Amino acid sequence: MKAITLSELNVLSATAQVSPRRRANLNLHETLADPIQRLAVAMEPDTLIRPHRHAHTWELLLALRGRFVVLQFDDAGAVIHRAVLGVELSALEIPVGQWHAVLSLDSGGVIFEVKHGPYTPIADADFAPWCSGIGESDAARLLDWYGSAGVGDTLEGKCLP
Repeated sequence: MKAITLSELNVLSATAQVSPRRRANLNLHETLADPIQRLAVAMEPDTLIRPHRHAHTWELLLALRGRFVVLQFDDAGAVIHRAVLGVELSALEIPVGQWHAVLSLDSGGVIFEVKHGPYTPIADADFAPWCSGIGESDAARLLDWYGSAGVGDTLEGKCLP
């Protein structure tokens, strides 16, 4: 049996808080080649998850601790769905190929994700073309936007061309 203890969540959150990327993960899958990837991801509110898609898999997100804004975008960068995991709902499945981004609203937040493997880093073509070249100062502005963006809003002026 595999389990994630509250103690492990605390360690994971503490690791994310001192990580340069401001996130850390705990894998339940044995190897990166496993056909189903299952992992807890601790992320701080200032970690940047650039708008991206997974061309080969759906992605199931569950809030284990804290709240997370999940934005889904159309191909032009307009928000087509906004949800807050941990408040409005506990789980959300993002379809294959759907542009999306996630923002942790709480320090110590942990989200659980499930998706098809094997693990492969996100290819350049799977980062949103309308939101590339983000620098440090741009990241803070983009994260602020994630926090308030609603359906129909666009990233125009929030990302570098």
